[in-house]
Amino acid sequence: MNVYIYDKTFDGLLTAVFDAYFRKTFPDFLLSEGDALPLFYDELHTVVTDEEKAARVWRGLQKKVSSSALGCLTQCWLSELPDIGIVIFRYIRKAIDAPRSIETNFGDPDVLLLAQIWKKVDGERMHLMQFVRFQKAADGTFFAAFEPQYNALPLTVQHFKDRFADQKWIIYDMKRRYGFYYDLQEVTTISFDDDSREAHLITGMLDESLMDENEKIFQKLWKTYFKAICIKERMNPRKHRKDMPVRYWKYLTEKQK
Repeated sequence: MNVYIYDKTFDGLLTAVFDAYFRKTFPDFLLSEGDALPLFYDELHTVVTDEEKAARVWRGLQKKVSSSALGCLTQCWLSELPDIGIVIFRYIRKAIDAPRSIETNFGDPDVLLLAQIWKKVDGERMHLMQFVRFQKAADGTFFAAFEPQYNALPLTVQHFKDRFADQKWIIYDMKRRYGFYYDLQEVTTISFDDDSREAHLITGMLDESLMDENEKIFQKLWKTYFKAICIKERMNPRKHRKDMPVRYWKYLTEKQK
């Protein structure tokens, strides 16, 4: 039984693939530093992330599977599921060793599992685009926060950049404490901590003193509209929770009291 230790990055995972073929020993467990080791194992190898090795593996994969399959791998990685590293590792190994593409071989448990994970992460991507509610600050910047189940925020950046190309905005993942800021020119990654001057944004809602003078009016109008279109006789709480996951309600304007 072989154990590989890596840094939990995608480049680190690809480097682990390179090392496995170079060493001709393949891991049964792919762990990060500090994870509990199995009680018994034959070999322990620490992977040192190398961008060139990772790039070589990626170029090799490009010859074995389609671009959509490669996109599936990176999107599944964003699920951050506990065993996603070893599942993707096994998929890559099978893709490299197979004489033809494995991406539609859903009889393979790893191919099927990754397809299911991709669907979940993509669903979260769609939810982010549907349920993000921007608040306009006094300086004209639009701010939105949420706590997605999966790390799907990077998958939405291009959408927001295209959709709101003429507006400065910040979209922030409260769960992972990072976000993206668009300044009308480029998108940059940002992070707020408790000691920063932007610490008030950690709550996910703008303080009224920082809002644009018309923001409170528009929020009130939106809440009024939301209540007005609600037909009591047709209310279906179960379907409502299914269509609009409860984890988003905290940051939805129409759900604020």
